[in-house]
Amino acid sequence: MFQTKLVDSELIDWTIQQRRHFHMHPELSGQEFKTAAYVKEKLAEFGIPVDPRFSEPNVVAYFKGTEGKKTIALRADMDALPLYEEGDKPYISTIPGVMHGCGHDGHTATLLGAAKWMSSNPDQVKNNIVFIFQSSEEASPSGAKQLVKEGVLNDVDVIYGIHYMSSVPLGKIGFAKGYAMASSDDFDITIEGKGGHGGYPHESVDPIYIASHLIQAFQSIISRNLNPLHAGVISFGGMQAGNSYNVIPDKVNLQGTIRALTFEGAELMNKKTAELTESICAGFGAKGHYHFIEGTPPLYNHPEACETAKEIIQQTFGEEVFTELDPVMGAEDYSFYLKEKVGCFVNVGMQSEKSQYPHHHPKFDIDETAIPAGIELMLQFALKG
Repeated sequence: MFQTKLVDSELIDWTIQQRRHFHMHPELSGQEFKTAAYVKEKLAEFGIPVDPRFSEPNVVAYFKGTEGKKTIALRADMDALPLYEEGDKPYISTIPGVMHGCGHDGHTATLLGAAKWMSSNPDQVKNNIVFIFQSSEEASPSGAKQLVKEGVLNDVDVIYGIHYMSSVPLGKIGFAKGYAMASSDDFDITIEGKGGHGGYPHESVDPIYIASHLIQAFQSIISRNLNPLHAGVISFGGMQAGNSYNVIPDKVNLQGTIRALTFEGAELMNKKTAELTESICAGFGAKGHYHFIEGTPPLYNHPEACETAKEIIQQTFGEEVFTELDPVMGAEDYSFYLKEKVGCFVNVGMQSEKSQYPHHHPKFDIDETAIPAGIELMLQFALKG
């Protein structure tokens, strides 16, 4: 499907074997210690030293280039999902209730494949390379946020990452320029009213009625406060109240998520949800307790890195392979890296019969014919990025 310039069949087969090993032995966010140990073992075989300064189970390794005038970071995530895998593939998960349902097994194997190639061709690598094998992309606390805090990007000039995508056709590679993915923050709200008899509502402060106003009012943030050109979403995913026909409860709990496609939008929505909770509840004589749960910022693909990435994709695979994608309201903690440094997050298409199920589905699988492009792309970013 993809024609490669640097990657041969032997490296492709080796990388696919690694991907299947990771798929059979998945680990949840923050628990990827066996995966990390395996990655370290392979890097040691390649003669690439691991930097001990960073928290486990993250693995950060450094490859010194022949010139070293520029330092490029390449990132892969390692964690799996709490899903029971379905299907009959020979490399199905051996851990009940845990599976690689988002392609992180492929990302980790691909970056290892790129590291293996560099160790065999050191004279062709002029730039310094930082390999980031990251823990905990799927859950909080974010592995990316932790690594940035620990200084993983301090000496980095530009960072690149890839994601195998079942929503992008096999044979296509692309990204959205600028704001590409949304922020993802959550909230918990408790409305404290005054319980009472359903037949005497005037003697109570009905938190369910107040919650209905709050749910409606939050949508006014999108329609009347957020810039119409800046996409945003507020969704309620949970509501717990009473359990009787004729008893007004004294408390309601609400849970929801906030998504924004700009930094300004995320800040506005976080502020307004808190303000509305307090004011609406107070207006009805209740108390509103708002708890904001910080997630990930919007993912911003820097224009200069996007131009470089587009040029590399077209020169390596052909102009027709590149596709410009629309922004999406999904989130990725790769955004923490791009908030600090110039970089680009690239989607490698793999939509096919084998990869027909969406990410986070129990039958999700990677079409491994896309893996050669992933390795090649990582190498080209390392050499030319």
